[in-house]
Amino acid sequence: MSFRGVDYFLVDSLFSEEERLVRQTARRFADERILPLIRDCYRDARFPSELIPELGELGFLGANLEGYGCAGMSNVEYGLVMQELERADSGIRSFVSVQGALVMYPILTFGSEEQKRRWLPRLQNGSAIGCFGLTEPDFGSNPAGMRTTASRDGAGWVLNGEKTWITNGGVADVSVVWARTAEGIAGFLVERGTPGFSTSDIHGKWSMRASVTSSLSMADCRVDDSDRLPEARGLKAALACLTQARYGIGWGVIGAAMDCYETARQYAILRKQFDNRPIASHQLVQEKLAWMITEITKAQLLACHAGRLKDQGTLEPAHVSMLKRNNTAMALECARLSRDLLGANGITDEYPVMRHLCNLETVKTYEGTDHIHALVIGERVTGIAAYR
Repeated sequence: MSFRGVDYFLVDSLFSEEERLVRQTARRFADERILPLIRDCYRDARFPSELIPELGELGFLGANLEGYGCAGMSNVEYGLVMQELERADSGIRSFVSVQGALVMYPILTFGSEEQKRRWLPRLQNGSAIGCFGLTEPDFGSNPAGMRTTASRDGAGWVLNGEKTWITNGGVADVSVVWARTAEGIAGFLVERGTPGFSTSDIHGKWSMRASVTSSLSMADCRVDDSDRLPEARGLKAALACLTQARYGIGWGVIGAAMDCYETARQYAILRKQFDNRPIASHQLVQEKLAWMITEITKAQLLACHAGRLKDQGTLEPAHVSMLKRNNTAMALECARLSRDLLGANGITDEYPVMRHLCNLETVKTYEGTDHIHALVIGERVTGIAAYR
């Protein structure tokens, strides 16, 4: 059955006809192509790689980027695509976010013309997959402490170090790896099969099971100087990529929250208890539904305004921190309340709620934890950094 959407406050009136058409395309793809297989993929811990060519054909990979085959969508259109993909599953949205915001964006922004021509068309159509290597075993929230190094060696560089919790790592054709050099932190494009470079997938996950998560290892891994991103200077470049990804997350989690809310709403109307009355007739149930729809509405408005600001070029990283922090926390609480309303049925995969709940535990943590984004907001309003 086609998803009708969740719009309590006439938020659709804020979107243009073209934006709604883009959302409808993504919604149909989620309903017809992702949802029929995602439960089995989650059970089997398998990413549905058969969908990648279709994601490329629809223009969803690097959707808000310009040139080199990219769709050139507005940031609001891109956000609506992320919303619908994550309504189906966070793992699918995560794949698309990484491909576009964390691989294609840095190549487009910091890469050479040769790098752009070589990689961007293939990444856009899905014939090549990328990953973003920043997080390390000992450094997640503190990327400035990274231990991965890149040393000059003649006309090239030698990389040594480890990266972990890398989405797409085990299937990536190219990895954007960040390393410490004598001149500061720099980004490098490392191809699959490069001597000294290896990957290993992380198993046993109870979250993001329909997503590939891996570790990267560089042991005297030699790359040419032409593989260095020439305009990526310092940690600021890596963090700029994260800002792009966090923006997409801020939209995506609304989709997961919508699915949890709508599942709980329909269940509460159909489920009968106590004198054969629907549980939706009880005050405590309605209070939970009222909380969910209110918070979803606030998240929709925040995301829409963030998208307009981004299209105008005035969205700041601190704004994105509020978007990501608020909306992920909202979505996770919606999943928990929905699970509560479904009772024991909420823990089965007959319903999507527990899958969303488990996924959102990861989404709340990656791309900057709730606490880190609180400190970004705190610094913005006080002028005082409190990261230590």
